[in-house]
Amino acid sequence: MSGNCITKYVLFTNRLFFLVPVIMDKYQEQPHLLDPHLEWMLNILLEIVRNEHSPSSLVHLAFKFLYLISKVRGYKYFLRLFPHEVVDLQPVLNLLSQQDPKDCDTWETRYILLLWLSMTCLLPFDMARLDGNNSTQAGQSRTPTMDRILNVAKSYLTVSDKARDAAAVLVSKFVTRPDVKEKRLPDFLDWVLTSLSKASQTMEGMVVIDGMLQALAQLFKHGKRDDFLPFAPTVLKCLDERNIPECNHTILRKLGIKLIQRLGLTFLKPKIAKWRYQRGSRSLALNLQMAGQAASSISSIQKMESRTDDNDDDDEYDIPGEIENIVEQLLFGLKDKDTIVRWSAAKGIGRVTGRLPKELADDVVGSVLEYFSFQETDTAWHGGCLALAELGRRGLLLPSRLPDVVPVILKALTFDEKRGACSVGSNVRDAACYVCWAFARAYDPQEMKPFVNQIASSLVITAVFDRNVNCRRAASAAFQENVGRQGTFPHGIEILTAADYFAVGNRTKCFLNISIYIVGFPEYTQPLIDHLIQKKFNHWDCAIRELTAKTLHNLTPHAPEYMANIALPRLLPLATGIDLNTRHGAVLACAEIVYALYKMAVENNRPVTDYINENTLESLKNIHRKLYNCQLYRGFGGAFMRPAVCCFIERMSLSKLPLKNDPIIGEWQWLIDDSLKSIHHFTSTTKQKTKFQDAVISALTALCNEYYQTAQGTADPEVQSKKFIWLGPFQNQKEISLSLFRVLEGLQRVTWITVKDTTFAEARRDALKAIAQVCKTVGVHEGGPCDQVICRSNVSQIYNSLLDCLNDYTTDSRGDIGAWVREAAMTSLMELTILLVQTQPQLISPDNCRQMMCYLAQLSAEKIDRFRAHAGSVFLRILHFDNPVVPHVPHREELENIFPRSEFETLNWSAPSQAFPPITKLLGLPTYQYRVLLGLTVSVGGLTESTVRYSAQSLFDYLKTIHNDLEAMNKFCRVLIQIFKDNIHNDRVSIPMLKMLDQMLANGCFDIFIGDESHFYAKELLTLCKEEIRKSKDVQKLRASISVFCGLIQFQGEIRKNVLFQLLLLLCYPFPTIRKTTASQLYEMLLTYDDVIDAEVLDEVMASLSDNNWDVDLPTVRAQRNHLCDLMGVPKPVIATKQHTGVL
Repeated sequence: MSGNCITKYVLFTNRLFFLVPVIMDKYQEQPHLLDPHLEWMLNILLEIVRNEHSPSSLVHLAFKFLYLISKVRGYKYFLRLFPHEVVDLQPVLNLLSQQDPKDCDTWETRYILLLWLSMTCLLPFDMARLDGNNSTQAGQSRTPTMDRILNVAKSYLTVSDKARDAAAVLVSKFVTRPDVKEKRLPDFLDWVLTSLSKASQTMEGMVVIDGMLQALAQLFKHGKRDDFLPFAPTVLKCLDERNIPECNHTILRKLGIKLIQRLGLTFLKPKIAKWRYQRGSRSLALNLQMAGQAASSISSIQKMESRTDDNDDDDEYDIPGEIENIVEQLLFGLKDKDTIVRWSAAKGIGRVTGRLPKELADDVVGSVLEYFSFQETDTAWHGGCLALAELGRRGLLLPSRLPDVVPVILKALTFDEKRGACSVGSNVRDAACYVCWAFARAYDPQEMKPFVNQIASSLVITAVFDRNVNCRRAASAAFQENVGRQGTFPHGIEILTAADYFAVGNRTKCFLNISIYIVGFPEYTQPLIDHLIQKKFNHWDCAIRELTAKTLHNLTPHAPEYMANIALPRLLPLATGIDLNTRHGAVLACAEIVYALYKMAVENNRPVTDYINENTLESLKNIHRKLYNCQLYRGFGGAFMRPAVCCFIERMSLSKLPLKNDPIIGEWQWLIDDSLKSIHHFTSTTKQKTKFQDAVISALTALCNEYYQTAQGTADPEVQSKKFIWLGPFQNQKEISLSLFRVLEGLQRVTWITVKDTTFAEARRDALKAIAQVCKTVGVHEGGPCDQVICRSNVSQIYNSLLDCLNDYTTDSRGDIGAWVREAAMTSLMELTILLVQTQPQLISPDNCRQMMCYLAQLSAEKIDRFRAHAGSVFLRILHFDNPVVPHVPHREELENIFPRSEFETLNWSAPSQAFPPITKLLGLPTYQYRVLLGLTVSVGGLTESTVRYSAQSLFDYLKTIHNDLEAMNKFCRVLIQIFKDNIHNDRVSIPMLKMLDQMLANGCFDIFIGDESHFYAKELLTLCKEEIRKSKDVQKLRASISVFCGLIQFQGEIRKNVLFQLLLLLCYPFPTIRKTTASQLYEMLLTYDDVIDAEVLDEVMASLSDNNWDVDLPTVRAQRNHLCDLMGVPKPVIATKQHTGVL
């Protein structure tokens, strides 16, 4: 095989090695789809294995692929397809003997060979027949095949890789053969138990224990009971001495439990207990027919008949004494710290109990129920739930036990135990849902009828209000199973439609939307409200407490009397309690309930005091006083309680409680003022600070609007004077009249980007929102004073501040935080423009309108979907606003043709496929060309595949329309060069610009200029690219520039010489990755453009580029580069030396 063929072979196999796993992983969820293709894949791979001339690397690769298939489909199914004829045994055994157990790279080969051997050893005749003449030519005896296989199995039971699992499978199939069992079983078990007893506590010892336990578990699983019963006591004794349950290794404890249950099944006779519960008919269609009472009665008769001989029980026999030990260990396994051990123990409980007499089985159920105590840990609750589910679905949990079982399962559905800053219990709730799912399949509807309402309500509560998405989905699945199997859950179909598996994935939607629908059914109204009041309002998670309060607000209209007379009096004392979570949640809940009651009163034309009596009102007023007197606004709790009480103040104010001139108003005002002053003491992150500010400002707004106004709707003069004195700087009427000027000036200063506040984008965003609100509040008058209203003298200043913020592209660890500022600036520009159009349209100058529309067009062409969509919607809103029309919009007629009014609502700006085609057409409008091309540059040179694809395609489609128009192409190129100049060394634009130029050159967008050697475009572009990468250490930028240089090679004359010089210069760049990239792309460029250098030296140049190692030290690379310069006729770059000048 030639060197070139070997290279191709290696590349091909490496590609396969990475490609096949990717393909196979797609079948993980539905592996049965592989079944029609397994046989031909297996045959192809085994053909490679059987071929004596196949390289060892190819054989190992085939085994890797066989392992991948077995991993996805499962070895038990895949193993059936392996050939298992007589002729296969010796080759497989010989191939396995040749393997090195310590080779870490070929473990898949050994794993598959062991599995294959486990199939070939099932030949239906004595192994001795395969030995023939058992002596060699030298007269020495040959090892029998039986012993060879056993030796291989023993050796691989102690290795540390996956082959150990396959060796256990081989042992279970080979040792249980009649001939092997008769001759080798006692010795093999003795070897296993000896190895198990002598294994040390080191890592090597743990591997040995793992292999021995797997072998024993597989043997007792697949072997006949009569063959292994004599050895069971010895194995159990050895296992007890080894004390596996106290081991720190999870897998060993799981294997120990697995072996224990297999020993239990060996001690007990394999028969089905006649006393077990049998449901009878399980037809879904029958359950869903309410008229199927006859069927239910038939089912009941069948069950009664099956129970008539319960007293006879099936030939009672003596239970071995070891069973007590085994059941005890299985019950202990239910409390293990790892889920896989508990799950194995639960299955063991179910299997062993199915072979016990009725009385002993009931004792086991009683022992499991003892785990549902609040003195037990969450692991015991979880294991108990798994065990009950196994017992129920096997019919071993008799209906007489349901009154004891159902209450503990209902408790498990809401189990949540706080541990430090979080909680445990989600696994318990998930397992409780599994119990409900299993019961739905196991019991007749008549048996479950007494518990239907309790189980239905609890499952709905978990499906809607659980914090964990897995628990919500598990509860929804269990509810669905009960609706289908039982057919007795009230309003089951309607609830399932609203709270299906996918709908409950969103927690906020569950709390605020789905719960409102479900609470409309009377059977679920009070249980849902009670759960929120008892369990959720004081949840350890602050987000859950806030959602609970909002949910109580939404549920109040369905039970206003219950909320006012029972829920609210229950929550009020807790609002001033000791526990922080309870106190915080109760304050929020009381606020939301009161506000909801006020809305009810307004709808019914009744005063709010009809729902809130004097005692309740007094208790509401005293919440702040008690918290203040107990100093609960200080320290860590203050960070939670201050925003909560501010929310409470807001809701009380919005509820218009009769508190006018009440002293509590001043006390609430003190809290607001003090919180504003000390906000930095209670917040550590920007998010916390913003949330805190919003709560305080909302409270102040609502308080002022309700309690600081006169009957005529004007501000109370007394309060107003107090507030101005508090503000400090405004000492007289003249200064007060200057407030608008100072407010606008202060807000504009906040929008400036300074070195200190670069990353404080939230302040700039909020300042922009405030500017718009101030403008709407003070109003507009063209000739009015600038210190009181928006007028001709200050409107341009406001526009300039908003327009400047559209250039905010600041970034930090959170990403493009300037996008928040740009979004707020766009919204404020739209609100200000619409305000001016509806009041004084003459204040909108042509220049302001032009800048605004151009900036919006640019942002409508940028890469972030969300902000592009916002910019596009604002752009179209201003364009199509007709009440009245916005004046001075450039190219209005052309814009309306590109964006018809009919597409105003339907155009999806978030989808790149819809957004870029129309916005790119604005390149044909001179006013918009610069800004739109700037926005497109960032998108075409971006990272998101869909954005790059559609934006580039739209740009190329536009360029095709002007491809032969020299004047239009010259204008376009001038704009492109100007954008590059304006953003030189601005990586946000320059790197995407280089990527876009690479695509444009590759697509032949500038072919019209290729013949003109003196054209300005190529010269200026080369100059700008060289300036952009000068002294650059940005690998991404350098790679993009290399691609541009290679694209510029199509321009002939002096440009081509300069480009080649630049590329050869980059061949000696300090970064090895840049040197390799340059060599690779230069090679591809010479393949594409065969007229760049003389044909006589082309082969030598390309050989030098491909064969030389460009990772070596720079002197060597420089020599290689200089040789290329000589071949290509390019001047050799000269190393620049620093010149020292001075005065002697």
